[in-house]
Amino acid sequence: MKQLESYLAGFNSSYLIFDKTTALSHYKPRDPLANKGNFGHALILAGSYGKIGAAILAARACLSAGAGLLTTHLPSCGYEIMQTAVPEAMVSVGEGEFQLTGFPVHTETFQAAGLGPGIGTGDETSAMVKKFLKTFHQPLVLDADALNIISKHPELLSVLNPNTIITPHPKEFDRLFGNTNNDVLRFEKAKKMAIQHKIIIVLKGHFTGVFGPDGSITFNTTGNAGMAKGGSGDALTGIITALLAQSYIPSAAASFGVFLHGYAGDIAASLFSEEAMLATDLIHCLGKVFLELKK
Repeated sequence: MKQLESYLAGFNSSYLIFDKTTALSHYKPRDPLANKGNFGHALILAGSYGKIGAAILAARACLSAGAGLLTTHLPSCGYEIMQTAVPEAMVSVGEGEFQLTGFPVHTETFQAAGLGPGIGTGDETSAMVKKFLKTFHQPLVLDADALNIISKHPELLSVLNPNTIITPHPKEFDRLFGNTNNDVLRFEKAKKMAIQHKIIIVLKGHFTGVFGPDGSITFNTTGNAGMAKGGSGDALTGIITALLAQSYIPSAAASFGVFLHGYAGDIAASLFSEEAMLATDLIHCLGKVFLELKK
């Protein structure tokens, strides 16, 4: 074994594999004397009329992944829904009734934010996203419609803070950076774009790749086809946001978050089947993942 480790150490590769051993090296068990203030205050900006469910999934995942406090910022039509569905979350509402048109004034209160699930791409929401990206300087995850808005306004890529995490699926990636004919070319482009824009790209798929601004590429080893279902991406946004709020560095939050997400999905599939499992089941299984890591 030592000879094998010595042999492998001689290779200099930017391609890495994230497995349970890697996860254990990143995992931060809780201090028994800690309080909720030690685990960060996260902000989730999500939802629009008919898509408040996306905000609920992101919120539940964020809290289940360990954030100490969570504020969700929603259009006013989602207020009662969120207060009922996720009583552990605080709720802030913008001026818009059916779409997200603003964000909390005191953004410095939050240690991290997740933006995009279910927000739509309307003009007022797009204006909010533009302003938020120029205002918020803490660790940030961008997903779903936030990415679709950026794809329509590519100049916004230049205002992203270094180490901002974006989580596109292949079609969202192509809308952002141009069409590619196959996964190999898409991986090459993702590596180039991460370096060029100094961001972290989580390119979602069966073996999700995390592309760092240093040129590193980390492939995940967990997950299954049952996760190819609406809501899974919202859960991932919540998980990564929670890790950022807990002071995981962005590269670790991205790779570890993807691992946790996939591992919870594997447990959910073993309990409910790939066909029947839901994103809600995945979120409920996060606790089982942390118990496994504690062993």
